[in-house]
Amino acid sequence: MPRRKITSALLANELVFTTSRSGGPGGQNVNKVNSKVTLQFDVVNSAGLTPEDKATLHEKLYSRLTNEGVLMLTSQESRSQIRNKEIVMAKFDELLARAFERKKIRRPTKPSKGAVQSRIKKKKVHGEKKKWRRKPGFE
Repeated sequence: MPRRKITSALLANELVFTTSRSGGPGGQNVNKVNSKVTLQFDVVNSAGLTPEDKATLHEKLYSRLTNEGVLMLTSQESRSQIRNKEIVMAKFDELLARAFERKKIRRPTKPSKGAVQSRIKKKKVHGEKKKWRRKPGFE
């Protein structure tokens, strides 16, 4: 059964955005405009996630969650509040995508008979070459 893709659009009504003054370049603008955007998403109390999804997010994003189970992401890269909101939404989407991606199962393989034989042949040739380099009487 294919897994539904969880995105910020699906959880939009549960995302809380706050703005604050940002550091960095911008001159006097920095002192007047709230351009830093913080996204908060309550993983524990989310209605849009199944219990399995919540467990997965809690396991994979444990270090990024607060003690109350709230995921917080910030962006202050741009001077524009709208651009910072877009950036933080993109970060959130990428974080969700990475948390829910399935790891590819590694199937063990064996080398073919031809590969084994050619490896042994190369080793024999290499050993023969080394043998001819030895000083006489050191066999």
